[in-house]
Amino acid sequence: MGRDYGKEIDSLREQMESLQSMTSSQFDELRTMVMALLPNKPSTEKLERVHVMHGMHPDSRLSKMMEELCYKTEEKDVNGLVTYLGVYISGGQQANWIRNAIPADELLSLIESGVASKVLACIGNANRLAILLEILRGPKTVAKLVEKCGFGSTGQVYHHMKPLLAADLVVEDEQQKGVYIIQPHKVQGIIMLLAGISDMVDETYTQGTWEVPEEK
Repeated sequence: MGRDYGKEIDSLREQMESLQSMTSSQFDELRTMVMALLPNKPSTEKLERVHVMHGMHPDSRLSKMMEELCYKTEEKDVNGLVTYLGVYISGGQQANWIRNAIPADELLSLIESGVASKVLACIGNANRLAILLEILRGPKTVAKLVEKCGFGSTGQVYHHMKPLLAADLVVEDEQQKGVYIIQPHKVQGIIMLLAGISDMVDETYTQGTWEVPEEK
């Protein structure tokens, strides 16, 4: 009787997934133990609603910013505040951005208004993301996108780029006809969206109080 290679592969895949799950759990436990032993681990100060995180980052300036956000969150009686900044250079163009103490509830309202779902639907496609990635790396012609993204024709590129153009994420460079760039004032949004995704899959830089308070 011949070997059932398909069944063997499925069995091997299940074993690998099980091993990955076990090692991931063990790694999380080890990281928790290490964090508990660190001499300079973040300390907390309990206000009425907010736990102020002290010494959360090796850079004292950033730790101070975090403390101020915590105090402001308590003072303004809001659910949270967000501060971020960044710089990105590509194709000879540079984008810098700073936003400070944005109310988290304003960000959550983007879900209620439907804006978040529309934006995610616009870019939430592997082909569109591939196009965004290549143009983020530098201005591209449609012919170059065919080559870099592995499309079969320029028609396919235009098809997938149409929603990006309609959303004003991608525009034709005014200085170079036929060359496409990321809309300059939209660069930060794309980069910060990717930063958010990074935090979803890697919680290394997140600290907080996860215990659910007892109801009185």
